[in-house]
Amino acid sequence: MPSPEFKLLLFGHDTVQCAYYLRADDGSGIDFERLAIDREELRLSKLKEPKVIQLGSEAFLLEPNGSRSGYPFIINNPAFRIEFGEYNVPSFFVTFRSEALWRVGTQALHQRFMSWAESLGFRPDKPEGLSRVDFTFDYGLPVIDFDEDSFVSLSNKDAKHRENGKVQTFQFGRDDIVLRIYNKVAEIKQQSNKVWFYELWGRDSDVWRIEWQVRKDVLRRFGIRTFKDLDDQQGDLLRYLAGEHTTLRVKAEDGNRSRWPLHPLWVDLQEQIKRFNCTGIYREVSEMGVLNERLMRMAISINGYLKRIAAVRCLQHNEDFMPHREALVHLQRMLAQVHDPLDWQQDVQKRIKHMQLGRW
Repeated sequence: MPSPEFKLLLFGHDTVQCAYYLRADDGSGIDFERLAIDREELRLSKLKEPKVIQLGSEAFLLEPNGSRSGYPFIINNPAFRIEFGEYNVPSFFVTFRSEALWRVGTQALHQRFMSWAESLGFRPDKPEGLSRVDFTFDYGLPVIDFDEDSFVSLSNKDAKHRENGKVQTFQFGRDDIVLRIYNKVAEIKQQSNKVWFYELWGRDSDVWRIEWQVRKDVLRRFGIRTFKDLDDQQGDLLRYLAGEHTTLRVKAEDGNRSRWPLHPLWVDLQEQIKRFNCTGIYREVSEMGVLNERLMRMAISINGYLKRIAAVRCLQHNEDFMPHREALVHLQRMLAQVHDPLDWQQDVQKRIKHMQLGRW
C-alpha cells in the first residue's frame, strides 16, 4: 500500500513516436505536387500562421518547411505531428501529441492514424516501428526526502537542476534511456503550460513525475516494435527500468549503496508496475475543463493589462489611483476605436479553426 505521504495519481505515455511503412494503391494517396505548391506559397508569403488543409478524413495545419530528418512535408493537428514525403522510407514519421495521448490513449491514436491513412488509400507495406515511448508515473509528493546520492543507476551521466535553491529535477542517462524525476507543477508553470493536468490529478501542487524516455534500441531489446508489442511487453521493460536500471534508496551506513533499502516511493512504484497490464489510461481529459482553464488564464492576462491601463491613465492625469470599473470603461472605449466588424468575424472564425487543430 502507498505511504500516506505520497500517492500515485496517474500513469500513461506522454510521448510516442512511430515510423509507418505505407504504400498507396493505384489512383489514390496524396497529391504531392499540389501539396508542394501550397507549401511553397506559404513559405514565400512569410506568414506566421500555417495553412489549414484537408487531407482525407483529417484537417491539418501545413508547415512552410520540411523536417531536419529529411521529410519534405510536416502537418499538425491536436492528435499528430506527421512528417512525410513521396519517396521517403519510412513513408510517415508520426509524433503523437501529449494531450491526445492522455485523452484517448495510445492504441486509440494508432488506430486513428491508420484510419486516416486508409481514407487516403494507403495500406501497410510492413508493420510499424516504434522509435520512442515516454512512460510516466505522476505522484502526489509533498515532501522530497531524497537527493541525487539516493539513486543507484546504471547510467554514467546524471544531472540535477535547482530553482531558488530547491531541487526541481533529477536526471539520469542521455541516450537510449533517460530517467527524469521532476516537479511537474513547476515544469507546467515555467515551460509546457499543460494546465489540463491539474484536472487529471485533481490538484495543482506537490506533483512529481517519474518519467522514462526510452528509444528504439532498448524497445527492440524487449521485443517492442509495434503497438501490439507495446501492450504485451511494456510490463517487462518497466520492471527492468525500475528494478535493475535505476532504483531509489534510503541512505544507510553500508558502503555498498546497492544494499541500501528501497525507498517507500520506489517500493510503491514497483508494485504499481507489477499490476501494469491492468492499469492503462483510467482517466480522461474533459475538453470543457481544458477550455475553461484556458479562459481563466486569458482573464488573468487581461487583468494584468488592465492594471497597466490604470497606471498609464493615472500618469496622464496626475492621479494616484483608478478603480477597476473605471479602467474597464477606458478599455472598452479603446477597443471600440480599433474594432472592425468584418475583421472581427473573419479572425474569430480563423482562430476557431486553428484552436480545433491544436494551435493556441
